[in-house]
Amino acid sequence: MAWRFKASKYKNAAPIVPKAEACVREICVGSYQTYGNNIAASGAFMAFNWEHTGSSVAVLPLDDCGRKSKTMPLLHGHTDTVTDLKFSPFHDGLLATASQDCLVKIWHIPEKGLEQSLSDPEAIFSHKQRRVETVGFHPTADGLMYSTAAGCVALFDLSTQKEIFSNNEHPEVIQSASWREDGTVLATSCKDKNVRIFDPRAAGSPIQLTAESHQSIKDSRVVWLGNQHRILTTGFDAARLRQVIIRDVRNFNTPEKTLELDCSTGILMPLFDPDTNMLFLAGKGDTTINYLEITDKDPYLIEGLRHTGEQTKGACLVPKRALKVMEAEVNRVLQLTSNMVIPIMYQVPRKTYRDFHADLYPETTGYKTELVAGEWLNGSNQAVPKMSLDPAKREHGDEPIIPRLGPKPFSSTTGDVSFDKVFAVPLAPGSHENISNVGQDSGVEMTPAQGAKPDLIVEIEIKKKPEREPAVAGNGVQKSLTTSERRKSSADDDESSDKIFEQNSESSENSTEGEDRTDADLRRNCTSRSSFAERRRIYENRSKSQVDEKPQSPVPLRREHSKVEPLKPSQQQQQQGNVIDTKRISVPEGKLMEEHRRGNGAGLKKSATEAAFSAASTKRTSTVFGKVSKFRHLKGTPGHKSTHIENLRNLSRQIPGECNGFHANQERVAVPLSGPGGKIAIFELSRPGRLPDGVIPSLVNGSNIMDFQWDPFDAQRLAVACDDGIVKIWHIEAGGLSEPTNTPAGELTAHLDKIYFIRFHPLAADVLLTASYDMTIKLWDLRTMTEKCSLSGHTDQIFDFAWSPCGRLGATVCKDGKIRVYNPRKSETPIREGNGPVGTRGARITWALEGHYIVCTGFDKVSERQISVYNAQKLSAPLNTASLDVSPSILIPFYDEDSSTLFVTGKGDSTIYCYEITDEEPYICPLSHHRCTSLHQGLSFLTKNHCDVASVEFSKAYRLTNTTIEPLSFTVPRIKSELFQDDLFPPTRITWSATLSSEDWFASNDKAAPKVSLKPEGMETLSSIQQVPAQPVKKPDHPQFGGQKSEYEINKQQEIQKSVSARMEFTTKLEQDDMEGVDENEWQE
Repeated sequence: MAWRFKASKYKNAAPIVPKAEACVREICVGSYQTYGNNIAASGAFMAFNWEHTGSSVAVLPLDDCGRKSKTMPLLHGHTDTVTDLKFSPFHDGLLATASQDCLVKIWHIPEKGLEQSLSDPEAIFSHKQRRVETVGFHPTADGLMYSTAAGCVALFDLSTQKEIFSNNEHPEVIQSASWREDGTVLATSCKDKNVRIFDPRAAGSPIQLTAESHQSIKDSRVVWLGNQHRILTTGFDAARLRQVIIRDVRNFNTPEKTLELDCSTGILMPLFDPDTNMLFLAGKGDTTINYLEITDKDPYLIEGLRHTGEQTKGACLVPKRALKVMEAEVNRVLQLTSNMVIPIMYQVPRKTYRDFHADLYPETTGYKTELVAGEWLNGSNQAVPKMSLDPAKREHGDEPIIPRLGPKPFSSTTGDVSFDKVFAVPLAPGSHENISNVGQDSGVEMTPAQGAKPDLIVEIEIKKKPEREPAVAGNGVQKSLTTSERRKSSADDDESSDKIFEQNSESSENSTEGEDRTDADLRRNCTSRSSFAERRRIYENRSKSQVDEKPQSPVPLRREHSKVEPLKPSQQQQQQGNVIDTKRISVPEGKLMEEHRRGNGAGLKKSATEAAFSAASTKRTSTVFGKVSKFRHLKGTPGHKSTHIENLRNLSRQIPGECNGFHANQERVAVPLSGPGGKIAIFELSRPGRLPDGVIPSLVNGSNIMDFQWDPFDAQRLAVACDDGIVKIWHIEAGGLSEPTNTPAGELTAHLDKIYFIRFHPLAADVLLTASYDMTIKLWDLRTMTEKCSLSGHTDQIFDFAWSPCGRLGATVCKDGKIRVYNPRKSETPIREGNGPVGTRGARITWALEGHYIVCTGFDKVSERQISVYNAQKLSAPLNTASLDVSPSILIPFYDEDSSTLFVTGKGDSTIYCYEITDEEPYICPLSHHRCTSLHQGLSFLTKNHCDVASVEFSKAYRLTNTTIEPLSFTVPRIKSELFQDDLFPPTRITWSATLSSEDWFASNDKAAPKVSLKPEGMETLSSIQQVPAQPVKKPDHPQFGGQKSEYEINKQQEIQKSVSARMEFTTKLEQDDMEGVDENEWQE
């Protein structure tokens, strides 16, 4: 009994919370349904999930503090939530991230941290369409990483970037995994309520031991208690009480200790320090962090001081070598909250902190190992050498422990490899720079006498990242210039230099920030664009929908050679005849900056002012110097609140990326709901208002929904594609749904595998297209429910399909980076093929300009969203590409063929980007973007016949938010709005009723869609009014009549002013002259 009350050195370890100024503040962290801790730390950095989607990762120095900007550099590497992240125990800059997008990515953090956002990882490992749950590194073998996905455990060798082990014997999802400290075996906790001991090197089955664990399928965690024979698990019992269980692997089926705590819903994240046997239990969503000490005898768990503070989103321990040992800091917990990272220091009270307290710091595991992945897999076991935390016994004396950042798993053609190139060696947090010591240490480790292993040091090839230098053509013009500049670069070379203008050097400081300055900042080669985050901030500053834009401020201009030397008098006289009055010309500031940056190349042969005067073009264009588009100032206006459908609940967030997630027609909208059964709610647009609480009437499909779409010619028919390969056809009654139903009007067994998406034909009735995981596309006749055509030729996932306006051709974009054009009725294989977006996150495609051009949205190599325009006959390369920002959501396009306006937005965005597609350079012309007040989950446009042309509405859509469905109207401001704007509303194609039947279309009896005028009856057209003043023909016969008339009017107006002034009473007396003042003696008082 005496042992039980034996005092521990760490019993009174107290949590010390720093002031807010010493914490990382104003960060954006969401609530993630993952099995990870959402934060990780190494000896140099901390990393945690960023934003509500959690698909990005923030990486900061370990001792960082203060407010953080939302535009700070991030790791943009995943298209879905990052489920887990870990640093290597041997290299502080090597970070592994796992995500729901089925990928594990390896990142190398630079020595000074992230100075700009990274999107290109060093290595990528795939789990083949299985969500990755956990990831981590081996505790003794360098370059060995593990990850779990569903019931699979996989090991990867980073030096060869190959999978070296995989096992699928777990029947359910693996929720947690932990290595023993010596790296021999692995403990796993599974959703089947069992805990297992796993040996990847064992002959036969790697599962050595199995025992029943927590009797709830909710989340559970496991941690190996150092090098002991015991493991600790946390989870929930059958009554949903939180449990802590300690087991001895020598008596695995019988728990050594079971501790029941409370009934909170958040999983307890166990953080264990094997040197001090200190255990920290941080519950997700809890405001307390429990500290317990683990012993090897009863009572096994001794409770220490409890910390109470902010609500926890994640937690992790800091490596021991990064602790402040001279302050008796025995552990440090990084607590992740919704807006802060709080470093909680656990300090043992001592009388003095001048000396090193050796009794508190036993030797800890070091950060150098001689064991590599290949040796470990062949059966070699080698413990990591211990190291002392005593500053007097450190390798470098009193200097801080230097963490290591390498290696970078790069490739190169050069054979010059040294340790300095392979390992980036930063200084410890808060230490002073000492480069000479770093160089000496590097040289010591590379000597063969030290036994340096070649797998990760010598044989690693270093990849040289090419500097992004602008490509230069033969005439000296940069290839990445804007299209309007490329057009200018082909001008005549014999233009005189006195027509060359540049921006005044002071104009950038004095001029206002206009859109043209922003455009210049957004260009790829602009030096002011320091990072994607900065570029995104600049772009969002201009993305508000506005009608009255600020006019271009006149920019001071001077000649190119005027800043070199003044002109001689003879030269001034020679050029007086050619000088243009620059005070009357407004040249966009950003354009002049670009011209000045390019220098005296061929691109400057044509002056900016000449381009400003060029207006001889009847084609629609929004170029900087060309004719301004009629839709330049389009305005997006949300409908009145009385037209909203409110109180939406349980919206599904699990819809695949190939599905738009929201569809509307003129009568009703379809919204997917969360939960089992694949439910789709149908809401009648004729009954807006607040939805009643309770069960929402829905269509129960019985399987997960992959895609759904309304029949364009029947507002009561909805097609739903499910993951079982079946397309269900639903018929909605006229009054809408009154109760949930699971009986469709018809079923079509389209494929044996999941369906990517479905598309109705734009002209022919009862023609449906389906694309499946088997990489085939099939066309169906819904009248007979039979397959008519099958298309092949895809080698990877099909992202999207779009019908041409004529209905004869179809275009697809695929994950293999190809765009293909099909003629389904004539060939099963593509008739044309070209290069599409290189990013593999997702893409969309649509046709433009009567089918002569193709518009594709996707991602580039650095995961930046972009819009590309192709010639439909030449798909080898895009005509132009516009880059937007870095965001994980796919840009979903909608093209209005009458106005040639392209609307693009993504799920979770708040901005609807608007562009005009033209048939001349630059092909993509930005219009006024519409900024919404809240994030939207989907956007669906109606057909043209439902636009209110009387109010100049050229497009109408419905917007889905988290809780509402709102109408959105896009209009063009016009002065004479009482007239029908026939310049904005040409005769439109009838797409709301079928042009031909499915039988005719499959028989190739094509018919063009008829066109109809949108002009309301009794409304005069704008062109008829504007033609009246253009009739006078006798104007040349009286050349001076106009001048005499204007002079007469001026004289008449002056006479009227004089007569009015003469009648008005003129006085110089002021009103305050009659007021009583204050005596002077009162002022003196």
